[in-house]
Amino acid sequence: MTDRFDLVVVGCGVAGLSTAVSASESGLSVAVIERAPFEERGGNTRWTEALMRMKNEEQVADDFEEHFSANSGFNLDPSLVQEAILPNESRSQIVRGLSFTDPELIFTLADKAPESLAWLKKFGIKFSDMPTYLITQSTTRIMPVGGGLALVEALGKAAEDNGVKFFYETTANKLILNDSGEVSGVEVTDGQGTRKKLHGHVMLACGGFEGNQEMQAHYLGNRSRFIRPVARGGYYNKGEGIRMALAVGAAPCGDFSEYHAEPIDPRSGVSEPIVFVFPYGILVDKNGERFIDEASNTVDAVYEQVARDISEMPGGVAYCICDSKLDLVPNWQRTVRSDQPPIVADSLEELAGKLGIRAENLKATVEKFNSCTRPGEFKPLVKDGVSTVNLDPPKSNWALALDKPPYRAWPISSANCFTFGGLRCNSKAQVLDADGKPIRGLYAAGETMGLYYGRYTGATSALRGLVFGKIAGKHAAESKGELVGEGEHAAA
Repeated sequence: MTDRFDLVVVGCGVAGLSTAVSASESGLSVAVIERAPFEERGGNTRWTEALMRMKNEEQVADDFEEHFSANSGFNLDPSLVQEAILPNESRSQIVRGLSFTDPELIFTLADKAPESLAWLKKFGIKFSDMPTYLITQSTTRIMPVGGGLALVEALGKAAEDNGVKFFYETTANKLILNDSGEVSGVEVTDGQGTRKKLHGHVMLACGGFEGNQEMQAHYLGNRSRFIRPVARGGYYNKGEGIRMALAVGAAPCGDFSEYHAEPIDPRSGVSEPIVFVFPYGILVDKNGERFIDEASNTVDAVYEQVARDISEMPGGVAYCICDSKLDLVPNWQRTVRSDQPPIVADSLEELAGKLGIRAENLKATVEKFNSCTRPGEFKPLVKDGVSTVNLDPPKSNWALALDKPPYRAWPISSANCFTFGGLRCNSKAQVLDADGKPIRGLYAAGETMGLYYGRYTGATSALRGLVFGKIAGKHAAESKGELVGEGEHAAA
């Protein structure tokens, strides 16, 4: 069975749906391929709050481009970075295909974000700076009311109203190339195991590989055995989009050895069961020893590195330990979204027994920590500089002694929100080959587009999918009819 469309979108999160709606608004016939059933459509978008790094609906945060620039790659050749100030078409072949965070993409993301939010409002989306799980913040954020689920429902309805055809419980397998080497469709397998071909330009918006243990082990190494997707949608993201594009010569981009990490309660099965209360206590490993400065900055600036470090601990787990002074922190309960209660004890010895830690080790760690704290004015909602002295590792803020039972503890493991490695794209969301030339007929957006290195520029992932999905849909409409060549074959 063969179906023909102007555009075939693989993935049904904010990136895929933005593409589908944008393209269908421009008159294209569009198909959307979604591995999940209708009830769980939306990938990671469905389960996220979809925070956006904005001051308001018209302006991105002050540190938006600065943060991306500081996390654009590692040990880059300065002569190549200097060349990146040129428009993409004026750069050398090396730079056009280089794996780094392209400043042209960041400028486009920042420039087009306000109009993309205004576009969403046409479909009933409203935005707010309502309180989130971040009770301390280093930047500004807003969010759609109703979170990512609201985006999926609003854009999904708009796509349906525009005549977009959805194929649920369907998996993309291979890209189809015509005789000119251009992407002209995709082979898919439906829920009954039937293979068929869908023809048209192709948008890959099917996530990263956080749901693929083999790819995680290949790229992330041994620590991957302890890492799970942060939400149910991530299990559907198995990396086929990235693999299919690499197979036809796409250039990689984004740090394939890293992922956006969050500290979660491994006992919990709810979506995103974060534990962000650790800046007000201490973190210890299975041996009862501290291993990190728990409060070097506000929690939004440090939680990712904390979660990554936890993935390197024995068993991939650590324990956050607080005492009753945690109740001095207003609304601390917002920072814990596990449905499992804390482990409570009236003494360190009792707590150690419940955690499976040697009591003498935990007691020695807490006593040493307490002896290195110093008097200061505790200000829980701002960095207060109340720090330890002569302690390694130090604790830079909110360092109150743990000496007032009952003690409360949460186990913490590292969860994978999404992987960083993806495909090199230009500012039109076209996938580029190793020489930096667009692969005609092929787009990527969302997690499938590689963009991040080092530290995740928080609250930009949903925005990335929205902006470049919308751009891709419009560009596909402008490029309608450009594919040539009658023959076709599936990429190996």
